[in-house]
Amino acid sequence: MPPAKANIFLPRRKSRKKEAAPSPLAELIDRAWEVRNHAVADYSGFRVGAALRAASGTVFTGCNVENATYGLTVCAERVAVLKALSEGIRSFQEIAIVTSAARLTPPCGACRQILWEFCGNITLHLANQEGQYRRLKLASLFPSPFDHSHFKK
Repeated sequence: MPPAKANIFLPRRKSRKKEAAPSPLAELIDRAWEVRNHAVADYSGFRVGAALRAASGTVFTGCNVENATYGLTVCAERVAVLKALSEGIRSFQEIAIVTSAARLTPPCGACRQILWEFCGNITLHLANQEGQYRRLKLASLFPSPFDHSHFKK
């Protein structure tokens, strides 16, 4: 099946006129683009940025950090979640994930598990430098997750 048609994310334009404040979503996506610049992607060249909004409105960012033994590489989404958790945050609203890939890039399997475990059916905002944008819920990518409910007797 071909991928679902993506919506278009139009970046804010700079003008001499006084601009309205950017929307919270535009700010979230901008934060993801900013942190993507810090990605350590010397092996793949695939740089990813993520910005996770907590229920309080605080945004935690993350970029991918690669390692020569690829298995120790940490994705941007997991970095953002782990930063928030390490600060005591346990409730989240949405996450923006950005790449320069020609196609929108959803979270990998490990990130889907971490996002589900700690963020539940969070809203994902995927964007790329081609101007594509898509909004979806995590459950649409991860319909049968393994979580704490499997431990109940």
